[in-house]
Amino acid sequence: MQESFDIKTSEGSYPVVITHGIIQEISSRHHDVVYLIDSNLIKYTSLFASRCVWVDATEENKSLDRLSDVIVQFRGLGANRGSHIVAIGGGIVQDIATFCASIYMRGLGWTYVPSTMLSMADSCVGGKSSVNVAGYKNLVGNIYPPSEVLIDVELLATLPAEHVIGGLFEAVKICYAHSATAVLAFLDLSPSPTMEVLQLERVIHHALLCKKWFIETDEFDKSERLLLNFGHTFGHALEAGTNFKIPHGIAIGVGMLVAVRFSSQQKTLTDAGALRVKQLSDYVRSTILVNRDAIPCLSEPVHLHLVMEKFENDKKHTSSHYRIVVPDEGGTLELASVTKNADSRKDLLGAFSAALADLSCFSVI
Repeated sequence: MQESFDIKTSEGSYPVVITHGIIQEISSRHHDVVYLIDSNLIKYTSLFASRCVWVDATEENKSLDRLSDVIVQFRGLGANRGSHIVAIGGGIVQDIATFCASIYMRGLGWTYVPSTMLSMADSCVGGKSSVNVAGYKNLVGNIYPPSEVLIDVELLATLPAEHVIGGLFEAVKICYAHSATAVLAFLDLSPSPTMEVLQLERVIHHALLCKKWFIETDEFDKSERLLLNFGHTFGHALEAGTNFKIPHGIAIGVGMLVAVRFSSQQKTLTDAGALRVKQLSDYVRSTILVNRDAIPCLSEPVHLHLVMEKFENDKKHTSSHYRIVVPDEGGTLELASVTKNADSRKDLLGAFSAALADLSCFSVI
């Protein structure tokens, strides 16, 4: 089965194709190609020409001081203004490719082939880059959409369950942000890390169509698209506070639970709102607990004071307010401004602590 749709941007449209086996023919789609590839995909070496930049997909390599190495390698491989970059990998490779393609010789066209569930179900569309600086997660970046996105679901077959779970959490976040009907449609697919690839394809297609609405409605992250930060401010703090030992997708899942906890502490939910957040919380919590043996990061200690320190330094906050996406009384997401003071810090710390305690599988210090 092949699915395709277009994403409209201010600079034109680009196609998103969900299919099988396209990685086998990627080399024939463009001339003068330079590849940027996750080194975990080294087994596919024979499919590409020799003009490859291989990168280890680590948070350290997604930092501003490391990106000059990629740019120098582009130059060494003879990349010029007529060259096309093909990036193959997960979200870290996508961030590196988006940023470097946008600034190399003032911008080259590029194609993205996501290789993880998280990147296929979420980050592959939207054209945003996020780059770490001096230990701060995603402090700089830009928006530079690809020429096309090619999703080869066969790449999911060998992914560990932890990675699939992380992608499912990003997918349910998008659907929850979109509408009550969208998240119910997602849950009706019974999404789990043990799904067959064809079932995961349906999940990916549904989540990306929901995200398409946000991108086309608010391309530059000024209003509606900001709701897709649901779980991220809390999740990024968990990532950074554990030195990125908790991977992004899992952290976002837990971050949504923290956001729900904080919201429930601050306001009284309507019956409909309580039902909405319960459906989401039950899905995230049960997915983690049922698959706890397949999620190695659950054994990592979480130092709450370090997590709160990273939360305090999130780039989305202002000097006087925390800026977080949380459910309102009806369960619909809102961007809230919370005054910075001792009481709000205590409440935020309590939300982190309670959400982690509910999961009963993290060692909290």
